[in-house]
Amino acid sequence: MDNKFQAGINIAIKIPKSKYEKTVAFYRDILKLPVEEKPIKNPTVSRTHEVKFGHNVIWLDCVDNYTHSETWLQLTVPDVEEATKYLQSNGVETCDEIEELPENMHWITDPAGTVFNVQKM
Repeated sequence: MDNKFQAGINIAIKIPKSKYEKTVAFYRDILKLPVEEKPIKNPTVSRTHEVKFGHNVIWLDCVDNYTHSETWLQLTVPDVEEATKYLQSNGVETCDEIEELPENMHWITDPAGTVFNVQKM
């Protein structure tokens, strides 16, 4: 496969509702990073804040039904379908049911359960 996986700029931290406000305040008030709430229409994410983190963007996502935080990472590839076939041939299945996303993107997980969004470069 000629598909090369590269790290994307986006990092999402899924945060339980009970810890969301304190987490946003940590990034904004203690670390003093640029933090801005963004509008979101997603059935599983009720609020989101964008945090400028060097060349990356951390998305602080408020999820009402989580009991602990999770960090989700972005992978970019030249051809999503080719990459998906490659992953499946290596026993890695997509799990797109975990959260709504646009077409031509897929969710996968590593063996430890870390979630990755695979999308076009």
